[in-house]
Amino acid sequence: MRAIDRFLEAAEVLGHDVEVRRFPEGTKTAADAALAVGCDIGQIVKSLVFMADGRAVLALTSGANRVDTTKLAVVSGATQARRANADEVRAATGYAIGGTPPFGHPRPIPAFIDQDLFGYEEIWAAAGTPDSVFRTTPEELRTAAGADLADLAERSHEAPERRSHPLE
Repeated sequence: MRAIDRFLEAAEVLGHDVEVRRFPEGTKTAADAALAVGCDIGQIVKSLVFMADGRAVLALTSGANRVDTTKLAVVSGATQARRANADEVRAATGYAIGGTPPFGHPRPIPAFIDQDLFGYEEIWAAAGTPDSVFRTTPEELRTAAGADLADLAERSHEAPERRSHPLE
């Protein structure tokens, strides 16, 4: 069964009505997806797999953010977290990097949704392939993915260092 068909079947089982949009130019990165859809990069959901103390966890993150692995480790009850490699992503989700959907995986994966996504009325996530996305709302996605709300974003709390001009 094709990846997009597996995703659509999972959405139907969950009662999550989705309409998949395909973009031949690809939506592999958040920037590509935002450009194709015509939305803000923050409205793109990155479905990122991490290994937290050796077990897969899913971070549903705003396209404008980077995941703070320390925060992810804490919310997942682990001592450390790191990005999963391509083989680990496929083993955990059944999908390739770049097209990993936020739900529809062969086994349940602990999932956490970036609180920053809730600043948007609609968001867009991958639908199983690097050229497909679907529109949803943050709450619909949280429910479908069985995700816990979390602050996952790296934040710079320090002011940038002031560099003096060489002539000062």
